[in-house]
Amino acid sequence: MMDVEETMGVTETDAAAIPKQRGEQLLDHAVRYAEERHWDVFPGTWLEPGDGRELCSCGAEDCVAPGAHPAVKDWAAQATGSAVQARRMWSKHSKASILLPTGRTFDAVDVAETAGFLALARLERMQLTLGPVTLTPDRRMLFFVLPGAGAKVPDLVRKLGWSPTAIDLVVRGEGDFVAAPPTRYGGRGAVQWARRPTPANRWLPDIEELINPLAYATGREASAARTARRTS
Repeated sequence: MMDVEETMGVTETDAAAIPKQRGEQLLDHAVRYAEERHWDVFPGTWLEPGDGRELCSCGAEDCVAPGAHPAVKDWAAQATGSAVQARRMWSKHSKASILLPTGRTFDAVDVAETAGFLALARLERMQLTLGPVTLTPDRRMLFFVLPGAGAKVPDLVRKLGWSPTAIDLVVRGEGDFVAAPPTRYGGRGAVQWARRPTPANRWLPDIEELINPLAYATGREASAARTARRTS
């Protein structure tokens, strides 16, 4: 089995360069996403030290995504594609996570990390166009695709012989969001790029171009899980 860095195509130097979450770096990244990618951005919660661990600024001890969820109810209206506005918002909340609303310039196909690496390897062998891909601390991979993927996925999956409810493949679209690098989730680490945004992947693929490898990988994981349950 290939190791994580080899599978991701990330060198030791690249991995070491992944920034830690610091105010000025978060601001710079948020501005860059708005300015260079034309992605809407908005500041989320952040991490505060307390009781020997880092707690979410929302104050909930059982927060499921400490430091990486919206801080206000009207976050969708707050999101901006203006680099000037982004700079202003992170100047006020320098530790805030960087959140990107989905369903606008992109949707995100969310799969388990193991299935994601398998799909990524197949996609690259097939020389298919890939958009940016993130790797989260809770072992998920998110593939950025053109908006509207959620409406297409159920039928596409069925045509490939899988039940949409039987595989671990979720589309984050309108009304949802994703955390962008280098946002951290509690003590679990930072969101990283498995495939970084570059000029070459500015034009995102349609879900129809990626669904076959993604459905195959998630279906294989589901089948393995069912087999393990039967034999345990």
